[in-house]
Amino acid sequence: MPNEVNRPLTVMSKEILFHTTFAHETSKTWVVFVHGAGGSSAIWFRQLKAYKKEYNVLLLDLRGHGKSNNLVQNFVDNNYSFNNVSKDIIDVLDHNNISSAHFVGISLGTILIRNIAEIAPQYVSSMVLGGAVTRFNTRSNTLVYLGNTFKHFLPYMWLYRLFAFIMMPKKRHKESRLLFVREAKRLCQKEFIKWFKLAMDVNPLMQYFKEKDIDIPILYIMGKEDHMFLGPVKEMVKRHKNSVLQTIHHCGHVCNVERPDLFNQHSLAFIAQQNR
Repeated sequence: MPNEVNRPLTVMSKEILFHTTFAHETSKTWVVFVHGAGGSSAIWFRQLKAYKKEYNVLLLDLRGHGKSNNLVQNFVDNNYSFNNVSKDIIDVLDHNNISSAHFVGISLGTILIRNIAEIAPQYVSSMVLGGAVTRFNTRSNTLVYLGNTFKHFLPYMWLYRLFAFIMMPKKRHKESRLLFVREAKRLCQKEFIKWFKLAMDVNPLMQYFKEKDIDIPILYIMGKEDHMFLGPVKEMVKRHKNSVLQTIHHCGHVCNVERPDLFNQHSLAFIAQQNR
């Protein structure tokens, strides 16, 4: 069995996100998991066992999330931008002497991974982007507009529950909805507003990514019932030669939770192919 190693937080010139590493006995390959807004590293519980058998694994909690929720005031730059939040992740890699890794992300975490590939491509061997956000459509833009209008007046959990239900409306999406709502409760109103403002920058950034192909292999894994984001991903894959799409039937936005068997199968096969 691989040895399990928990790396504690270390205070440096800049605070390091809470993270946990799982060291493999023989493999030199690293896989880094990045959750989405309102989640935490706990959402990868159905991937961890399968991945630890093959690779070194790094789980992290983004600033303001999970066990990083008490670190917010300690960051040197507390301005929330995709570049700054992406650099948080790069700092964790440097702290653990990880020069390159395969990245696996879900939802808004996929944007952070794609951004790391843009600003520091040497760290990214490949990308597995589940429930990928590549553009906000009319429906999601409307949600963002309404949320931005009422974010200072309504409790953030009301808004988050509404967004979760609209994104994952079916009965079989219930577990995913409840998981994300439970994890989001760890956020405070101020943190929610910061991340919500960050979401306002999605379309300009993703338009740039859409127009620019990248020389790094990308696997998109999307639920067939991910009605808000599947269409834009299909458009993206048509334009980019290094991208492939795998869809999963009877599955919504959080495909790593709803169909972990297929998510693990497709993602592990893809990473193994890149290691040949």
